[in-house]
Amino acid sequence: MTATDRALELVKVAAEAASDKLAQEIIAYDVSDQLVITEAFVLCSAPNDRQVRAIVDEIEDQLRIHSGAKPVRREGERDGRWVLLDYADIVVHIQHEEERGYYGLERLWKDCPEIELPETAQGAERTPLDEP
Repeated sequence: MTATDRALELVKVAAEAASDKLAQEIIAYDVSDQLVITEAFVLCSAPNDRQVRAIVDEIEDQLRIHSGAKPVRREGERDGRWVLLDYADIVVHIQHEEERGYYGLERLWKDCPEIELPETAQGAERTPLDEP
C-alpha cells in the first residue's frame, strides 16, 4: 500500500464514525496508485436518506474533532442518496443502499488494495432483503 499515514488515519476515523451511525458494509480502498487526486476511498451505505445524512454529519464531526480535517468539497447532500465528502487525502462515499447496488463502486475499485479496518469500523451487513 502506498497511502500515507495521514490518509490511513482519516480512513479509520471516517469508518469508525460511519459505523457509530450504523452504516452498512464499510469498505476502504487504497487508490493512490490509480488516482492522483486522492489516496483512499471509503464506501458505506444506509437504508434511508435520513440515515445517510446522519452518517455524513458524524463523519464530518469526527474528522474535524480527531484530525482537524474539513472537506474541501461536498456533493449530493441535498438529495441524501449519494453524498461524496472530499478531504483531498481521502474521499468518502455515503450511499443509499439502492445507489450502492446500482453503481457498484466495489466492482470498479476491486483491483485496488483493500485497507483493513478495525472490526468495530466495518459496519453492519446488509440483509438479503436489502440486496438490489
